This record gives sequence, C-alpha cells and structure tokens, in this order.
Amino acid sequence: MAASRVRRALGVLGGLTVLAGLLTAPAATAAPEAQQKPVAQKPYLGWSSWSLESTNYPGVNPTGSASWLTEKHVLQQADVLAAKFKQHGYEYVNIDAGWSNSFDQYARPVVNPATFPDGMKYVADYVHKKGLKLGSYLAVGLDLKAYNDGSSPIAGNTNCHTKDLVYPDLRKTNGWDSAYKIDFTNPCAQSYVDSVAQLLAGWGVDFLKLDGVGPGSFKGGPNYTNTTDVEAWHKAITKTGRPMEFVVSWALSHRQSGVWKANTNGWRVDTDVECYCDTLVTWNNSVKQRWNDVVQWIPDAGPGHWNNLDSLDVGSGKMDGLTEAERQSYMTLWAIEAAPLYIGDDLTQLDDYGVKLLTNDEVIAVNQAGIPAKPVSQTSDQQVWSNRNADGSYTVALFNLAATPARVTADLAQLGITGPAEIRDLWSHKESTASADLPVHGSRLLKVTPRDRNALPAPGVVHATGVTGASVSLAWDASKGAQSYDVFAGNKKVATTNTANVTVSALKPSTSYDFTVVANQRYGKPSAPSKKISVTTPAAGGPTAYEAENGTPQGGATVYDCACSGGKKVGYLGGSGYVVLPTVTTAKAGTYLMQLSYVDGDSSRTGIVTINGTSFPLPVAGSNDDDWNTPQTVTVPVYLQAGANTIQIGNQAGYVYDVDKITV
Repeated sequence: MAASRVRRALGVLGGLTVLAGLLTAPAATAAPEAQQKPVAQKPYLGWSSWSLESTNYPGVNPTGSASWLTEKHVLQQADVLAAKFKQHGYEYVNIDAGWSNSFDQYARPVVNPATFPDGMKYVADYVHKKGLKLGSYLAVGLDLKAYNDGSSPIAGNTNCHTKDLVYPDLRKTNGWDSAYKIDFTNPCAQSYVDSVAQLLAGWGVDFLKLDGVGPGSFKGGPNYTNTTDVEAWHKAITKTGRPMEFVVSWALSHRQSGVWKANTNGWRVDTDVECYCDTLVTWNNSVKQRWNDVVQWIPDAGPGHWNNLDSLDVGSGKMDGLTEAERQSYMTLWAIEAAPLYIGDDLTQLDDYGVKLLTNDEVIAVNQAGIPAKPVSQTSDQQVWSNRNADGSYTVALFNLAATPARVTADLAQLGITGPAEIRDLWSHKESTASADLPVHGSRLLKVTPRDRNALPAPGVVHATGVTGASVSLAWDASKGAQSYDVFAGNKKVATTNTANVTVSALKPSTSYDFTVVANQRYGKPSAPSKKISVTTPAAGGPTAYEAENGTPQGGATVYDCACSGGKKVGYLGGSGYVVLPTVTTAKAGTYLMQLSYVDGDSSRTGIVTINGTSFPLPVAGSNDDDWNTPQTVTVPVYLQAGANTIQIGNQAGYVYDVDKITV
C-alpha cells in the first residue's frame, strides 16, 4: 500500500492544503447550540471534485495536478446536479483540496482568486439557490505556510498567535507531514479552530471534510494522533450554530472508532479510490479493496455517522476505467453499505449506462434505508452479502470477485428465510432467483420478501465465535420480534437465551455437534429452525496454540520481534514468502474453529490459507496506522482430518499480514 500513500500526497503538491474561501468573508454569528439541526440522519448523496482533480485523463487537468478545479467547473457540476440528480436525492456539491493558495493575517485560508474569482460566498449562494448544499475541505493541523513564523494573531482572540498553537519543537502531522501538530492543551488552539469554523459558516458551507487524519492515513504514533483536532472541530462547528456535516479522512484507524463516532458524521475506511492514472479508477487500484476494508466498520454505521467508501466513479465508461459489470458492482457495494453516494465523474460527460446506475431509485432506497449489509463469508471470491430490512424483507447482494465468470447462489435458509419468498432484481426491475451466473467482477442486487411476513423469521447466519474442550460460543442475526432463542445440539435443547449469542457448556471434548437455533415470540408460533452448523470441540484442555515462529518460514519469510505471543511473529509474507505452521494434530475429523493472531498495520490484507492441500482466501482487518507490533485476531471455521494437519499461509499475488500464531 506504499503506492497509495505516494499517490495521495499529490493533493498537497497541488496546493490543496486547506479549504475554500473568499478573500475575507463575514464570520457567522454563533447561534445557540440547541438550534442546530441534526445532520447525516441518512447517508448523503452528491458530487465531489477530487476524482477529476486527481486524474491524468487527457484534457482534464491541462495545466497540472488539480488544475481542473475552478469556480466555472464547479458551477457547471452544480447545474447538472440540480437539473438531473436532485430529484433522486443528490444535493451536496463538495469542493475538495486545491481551492486555497494562501492565508490571511489571521492564519485562515484564502481562496485562490485566479480559480475562484467570485469567492466561496458567491459559490455557496449559487448552489443554495438551486436547492443544493456546498461542501469544503481542510487538511488537519496548522499548515506550514499559515504559521508565519508564529506571529499571526488569531481572529477573535488577539492575545493568541500561531506560535501559541503548536508545540515548541514544531512537530509535524497529517498524512503528508504538511502541517504542524496543534497543541490543544493551550486554549488558543480551540480559538483558532473556532475562527476557521466561523469563517466557513459565514460563507454558507454545509459540509467539511478534514483530511490526512490519524491514527490512520497509514500513520500512527503521538505525532499523527489527531483525535484532539477532531474533537476541537466538532466543538467549533457546533458553536457556529450552522448545520454542517463533518467527515474525516482518509483510511482511519478503527482503534479510535469511538472518537470518530462521537465527534463526526462519517469516516473514510480506506485509501483513495482513485487510481491517479489515465482514468478515474481501476478495479485493482483501488475499487476491489473496499469489499475487505469495510467489514470491520459495519457495526459502527448508523444515523448521524456513516462508513465512507470514497467517490462513486461509475458514470462514464470512457473515463471510469471499468467494465459495465464492475461499475454495477461498485455502486452495489456502496448502496448496500449505506455509504455516502457522491459522484466523482464529470456530470457533463456521463453516458446513458452511468445515468441509469446513478438514478436507480430502488437501489438508492437500499442505501437510504441505512442498514449496512454483512458478508456471509469471505473465504471465497463468490460472496453473498445481506441485511434484514425494517419491513421484513431482505437485501441480498451476489458478487463474483473472481477474474473468471462464476455462478453465485444465496442460501436463503442460511439467511433465515425458510418459507416461500418473492425475489426482485433491483437493477433489472424484474423477478429473479437466488442464483446468478455472473461475469468477471459482476453482481446482482436482490430484494427478497418472504410471502408470510407475519411469521417469525428464523435466526440468520448462525456461526461459532469461540470454543473450548467443553463449550462452544455461538452468535446469529437476531429475529425481529423474538423474545428468546432455544439452541439445539441435534434434537436436544442445550441452551436458552434472550440475546443473539450464547455459550453452550457441558459439552464433550473431541466431539462433533450440529447446532440449530429457534426464535420464540411471546404470542404465536416459534420460528423454523436456523440452518444447521457443525462444530467439533478440541481435545480436553484445548484449544491449542501453534506459534508461527516455531513453524517453517519459506521464500524470504522472516521471524521478527513484536508485542505478540512469545514476542515473535513471521513477516515478509506474500509473493514467494510463506510460512508452514507447526503440525496441527486432532483426534477426530471435523469442522474446528481456528483463531488467527496476526499483525497488519496497513489496510486489509489477504492471506491464502492452505490446509492439507486445499486453499481459501482469508482477508483480515487492517489498522491503517502503521502499527506492525500489536496483534489482532480473526476466527474462521476449518475442516481438519484426524491426525496430522499441515497449515500454510502465504499469497503469491499480494502482500500478506504478519502471522503471530494460530489457535485450534
């Protein structure tokens, strides 16, 4: 992912250090905080400039990086958005990096008069008259040029100067090291952020993207921890009294998800989607990464704060760099994840297919319902993602992420759909089935509606989460209306719970169990049983840990120190590098739980796990903060034969996480 970090740095070089503005604009008068309207109750829809600024597509940026960004171009996009897309819910016109080229006497950003001659207040008024909203951009920290040898006073608090905002050693921060880190133990720091927020509000800005935020953006540690900046911006925006959606970027660390949720309306989960090449994006660089990177964030999304997957570049076949199948899959994922839908294409250059994708109201409705879908499993390139809707229907997406065509089938019983159901393809607007022969990188988006909506749905996607020699922990998707759940091992009831998880105890070691779950309601019939899952308990005293460093690293794989089990891990995996774990021995053949302890300071990486000659992909959650010392875990069911088992982890096609140990 080093390439991603280099590519994103283009933004700073293009003069995109901060927001947009007029020469000097009247500051907004602070309104009582109680008057501020809630924002981001649903994922926003709109348009953003960065995909066009970053591309090398012929003629788009004729005088260098980000030269597309002008007032004239932005107003053209606003015209098209209002005329053709507003009726479908698109409303934000977001100006990304590159509109500011200097700072005023108070260290606040000033618009480039050559590219925005009428200033940002004029642009905001123009956009507002069309019933749209205006978004702007800042990079986190105090820009190096804004510092002005520490002598610039702070607007509204002239006892403070820029020298009071920063640390004495002028330590740098953000994803490009393009700013000084602000010291928020000094009250002057909050005063400065307040002054810039007031300036934005005075222009009429409705949205702010704060970029280069850490931990994340592939950087971590004290200098790149910007949680106090984010908290300060949340306070400052609230003080203005102006409703303003606030998002942070890019590739945020999930380890600080609590801060992001408490102080922002959304966060980028990944690096830029743009390829910084002759198109806007490509599948490999970096659309496909989102299927893995969003997963750890799915539980965090909801009204007021959403998982941001970046721009939606599906509107122009000649510019997007994707096949039609890939364009549909791209928008399908954004829709089912309740991610903001903001178009990155030139709205004056869309093709008919792109417009059809972007204005499909049934697909947009899935997005606006705000219920992110989850993958049933990611141990294959043929994947099923689903959620349950408030009306009792299910959204089901089928994806073929492989480089060859394939059939993909949703097991409706596994999702909790046990009776007859109507299935509608939301892209074709036709009746369908739960199976599809999909092209390379193709998809289907289905709405599955049980015919008997009054029946209590069965628990969905039952899976094991932990195991000992005498117990198995299970979890499942809750059944709407359920008061309790009965858990069965075979025909014997072994547990009852009123939550969507349970630990079944008093089991025998080295024994295979078939579990089902039945939902109960206060009045009426119980649900049908869930889909059966099989779990084999380990031997007494198990599970057993197998340290990677005690295995056999091959092809350049190397043992490193870390804060891991045993203080060691095996890294440099991928390409020719792989590790063969110590031999895993079991008394009985069956499906066991394998917990992988790994280290991944990047975005999600995928290892190819090979067990006794059979392989499957195992993507994991990355930390995005360059922390290659702290382990994380993921648990996956694996089939093991009785006796000795050989387990190998590598990936000839890409980088792999470092391996600490496996526990079986």
